[in-house]
Amino acid sequence: MSLDFRFAIVSDLHSALPQTVWHHANRFHLTEVSIPAFESILEHLSQLNLDFLLLPGDLTQHGEPENHTWLAQRLAQLSFPVYVIPGNHDVPTLDADGYSIGLADFPHYYRKFGYQDPQQLYYTCQVLPGVRLVALNSNTFNPQGKQVGALNATQLEWLEEVLAAAKNELVLVMVHHNVVEHMPGQTRHPLGRRYMLQNAPQLLQILRQANVQLVFTGHLHVQNIACWGGVYDITTGSLVSYPHPYRVLHYSTCQGQPRLQVESLRVESITGWPQLQHTSREWMGDRSIAFMMQMLTHPPLSLTPTEAEVLAPSLRYFWAAIADGDPVFHFPSFPAPARHYFESFSTPHPSGSIPGLADNNTTLLL
Repeated sequence: MSLDFRFAIVSDLHSALPQTVWHHANRFHLTEVSIPAFESILEHLSQLNLDFLLLPGDLTQHGEPENHTWLAQRLAQLSFPVYVIPGNHDVPTLDADGYSIGLADFPHYYRKFGYQDPQQLYYTCQVLPGVRLVALNSNTFNPQGKQVGALNATQLEWLEEVLAAAKNELVLVMVHHNVVEHMPGQTRHPLGRRYMLQNAPQLLQILRQANVQLVFTGHLHVQNIACWGGVYDITTGSLVSYPHPYRVLHYSTCQGQPRLQVESLRVESITGWPQLQHTSREWMGDRSIAFMMQMLTHPPLSLTPTEAEVLAPSLRYFWAAIADGDPVFHFPSFPAPARHYFESFSTPHPSGSIPGLADNNTTLLL
């Protein structure tokens, strides 16, 4: 089958109308730029003759009904189809609490954007002839009422049935939580684990058996492409975090070879934020020390607070570089264990032992 289509991804919009913006002193998110930044992207995308747009979760700041309503109304004005899924911020509580919507409420806001059955939090649809989107819900609540990232058994059974019926189609999967590790030891580290799908191995096994190669995720707020067993997890950074990226992707078949060309762009400036990239990078750097102290004092390094305080200032822009994608790190003055650990986040791995995928602009041969 010969396919040729173009689509875009904008992730973790955290849309917030001005009157709803949270002004927490230590927040990483610049939610006040969410709407003007999205408008800037939509202006560009409207010129590209796109086939569709994917929004892989965290559509709103924190599930506010007015923000969901605004976004649904704005998406309805676009000239190309849009498909959405919920992120953890979209449905922070199982039941509506007067401030945020409940989990079951989400599909009712987005009936025009994939959810033809508002009673189900996941769906599948043919986005183009021969191309099927499978949109999963990775937000569940445990018996204690705590939100966790996982696919329940009913959804996994449904997925197997959908994939069995889609053998002659190209299947694209969209899910909020990461399916493949994007950081060294992400599943094992307490800071990285919460961004991973808890039952990712089970999902990956199902996808591999069905020869599904492309998964699009968000949540982590970084530009990264990772692969496990032939399954590519393309995660896209957040619209409201440095570097305010989005992606335009072109799938084609050339001489029988399917390929996905990935192009990454970013919002450089918006009204009132003429130097958005610089301002945002500094914003992240200003708030990074507490985060880096956790990385330094937790396993695998487990430094003492005193030891960590010496190294933390040199890591001011570490997470900004990770978020930017394609990072290259050199920490020659660090003690050997810390040097090797932080340099292992480079793309590609500095030892050459782990093949690196370009995070921003690349062509994947499928």
